[in-house]
Amino acid sequence: MNIISPSILAADFGYLADVVGKAEKAGADYFHVDIMDGSFVPNISFGVPICEAMDKITDVPLDVHLMINNPEKYIEKFKEAGADIITFHQEAYYDINKLVDIIHENGMKAGISIKPHTDISVLEPAFGNADMFLIMTVEPGFGGQKYMDSCTNKIRDLRNALSAKGLDTDIEVDGGITKENIGTVLEAGANVIVMGSSVFKGNIEENVKYFKDVMNK
Repeated sequence: MNIISPSILAADFGYLADVVGKAEKAGADYFHVDIMDGSFVPNISFGVPICEAMDKITDVPLDVHLMINNPEKYIEKFKEAGADIITFHQEAYYDINKLVDIIHENGMKAGISIKPHTDISVLEPAFGNADMFLIMTVEPGFGGQKYMDSCTNKIRDLRNALSAKGLDTDIEVDGGITKENIGTVLEAGANVIVMGSSVFKGNIEENVKYFKDVMNK
């Protein structure tokens, strides 16, 4: 199933409830919540309070992406804040299956992310355990970057590797997804699509409906 997960990093926080409501009404499947600590990535975004606020203003599942060091310390806090899915970075934790299990024990789905230059082979130990794999298609840390074309083959290779094991695990992509390249990532095998500026800049309802139509053809 193809899923659109608008990233609130690009939303107007002065009108958060309004813009999130527009995206939800238009058909957003998830909302992507980027947590950045200024250490694992060179930027600080927001933390638990924004997740709590999102949980109050929408019933859409919260797709929380931890771009932080020591992610194990925050699993319970984000569960309490309303997270439905927690994705952490392979580069930030030494035992990916252990952390996947902790997330599952807390009643949430678990995702594992890799940066653009990390090889997909590091994800293989979690095949059949993680619910989702996230391939960053820009360097994590800032919104509004251009999609890295080199990531297309990584998406395709990961989908082929999963299929070879008889798995149809979700593959999420995050970074620089636009009207011009949405077809490329779908064809490569991604099915959970994160978009920030492409949704929240301009007419939110029309943007979401456009991408939903493309993804459901």
